Amino acid sequence: MSNNPPQDGALSRPGPIPIPGRTPSTNPSRLSALNNRRGNVGSTPIPPSLQAKMAALASRAPSSSPVSVDAATAALKNAGLSDRPLPSPGPSLRAPASAPVPGRPGPPTLGGLAARRMGKNVPKLSGMDLGLQNAGLGSGRPNQEDEPPRRNQGTFSTPFSNFGKIVDPSGALNFSGKAVLHAQGVDFSNGSSFAINMDQLQLDEELGKGNYGTVKKVFHKPTKVAMAMKEIRLELDEAKLNGIIMELDILHRAVAPEIVEFYGAFFIESCVYYCMEYMDAGSLDKLQGDGVPEHVLARITGSMVRGLKFLKDDLQIIHRDVKPTNVLMNRKGQVKLCDFGVSGQLEKSLAKTNIGCQSYMAPERIRGESQNNLGTYTVSSDVWSLGLSMIEMALGHYPYPPETYANVFAQLTAIVDGDPPELPEHFSDISKDFVARCLHKVPERRATYAELLEHPFLVEDSKREVDMPGWVAKAIEAREARLREQQQQQQAQHAAQNGST
Repeated sequence: MSNNPPQDGALSRPGPIPIPGRTPSTNPSRLSALNNRRGNVGSTPIPPSLQAKMAALASRAPSSSPVSVDAATAALKNAGLSDRPLPSPGPSLRAPASAPVPGRPGPPTLGGLAARRMGKNVPKLSGMDLGLQNAGLGSGRPNQEDEPPRRNQGTFSTPFSNFGKIVDPSGALNFSGKAVLHAQGVDFSNGSSFAINMDQLQLDEELGKGNYGTVKKVFHKPTKVAMAMKEIRLELDEAKLNGIIMELDILHRAVAPEIVEFYGAFFIESCVYYCMEYMDAGSLDKLQGDGVPEHVLARITGSMVRGLKFLKDDLQIIHRDVKPTNVLMNRKGQVKLCDFGVSGQLEKSLAKTNIGCQSYMAPERIRGESQNNLGTYTVSSDVWSLGLSMIEMALGHYPYPPETYANVFAQLTAIVDGDPPELPEHFSDISKDFVARCLHKVPERRATYAELLEHPFLVEDSKREVDMPGWVAKAIEAREARLREQQQQQQAQHAAQNGST
């Protein structure tokens, strides 16, 4: 099937297939009978069972099952009548009828319930009415003159039509005028451009997977720089599309020592790729081991606070997903924030949507969702997540371990109604006070980023030397030792299972 649309809005149909041994008849009476028979076929109602299946398919919510871009692209190339200018008035379109062939039985005689239904005025359904104009049902369309008036295209929205708003004919992604992604890079509306493409990259190991895609280590051949490349399979899901443009928008504007550096992005084969600074030590949740010492924790916390303050003051952004997994380190000891896919613009200092890792949510966020409404919360919600992340790094594990609760509801109840967790006993009173100011149950009483930077816990850190590269090296060594131990245990279990069989 050709992907080229018909010219001038006309619909082309394949010509009749010649039957060997037969010549076209020119008998007028036979042609009249054939036309009458075709008209009857064209007006035959769709069987009720098929109507039910089509109606069930059409009634599905667009967001219930994301549609692949491969399917969307094909659908756009083969757009239905609703997406094209109406053809000039001409002969009505009827369903094609097969020429009679000797020996082929005619249409079956209807009986019973089907016969009684045929005696009633069964409404004629079209693929257009059911949202199936590109579902392969074109050959069974009823007479066009019997169709109801077309819907107003300005108010009728489908996942395919929404996708058409961001994909231009060249195959580039156009995000509401904010950025255009194509195979050779990305162009932002503020004039910034980042040229990079897949041919320049040499794929290496996989670094991890998250809610919004897979991250791989790549080598940029022209500059000989290692990068982290996030691969996101594009789907017709509004939240995912919003997450992509939000992260791209933040990354290219957020130029700060505490934010991962952005190298560029591109779009090919239904996937969005963007390349960022490769942090060779990984995320903090893989480095904390049995707990981070206080002087190291202070240095990490200072970088996190400065990064979050920069997002809030300079970009009016709340991160909304602060946790050790989204804090990266390199072997130089540098600490940087990443993963801005669920970040949000602040409206009068209030973010009004609840997205992010629920386990790190502030009590007001959890309470808002439990009451089935959109909780309004300020940037202080990120301050709570910061304090919770500090305790996790100090303990070496999440402070509300799921295995200690009967279910997730009990865990969330403890976060909302229980006393906030505290740092281990061997930490100083200054550090404990710092965390307590982050974990106050009343959002308005939590410290601001400016107040946290002036707290003695961080002021003292700025005056001392901390061997961060040395600590990172030991943390990586301990992590690799744990991995080797886990592998040995798995091999031993496997060998025991094979021996028992």
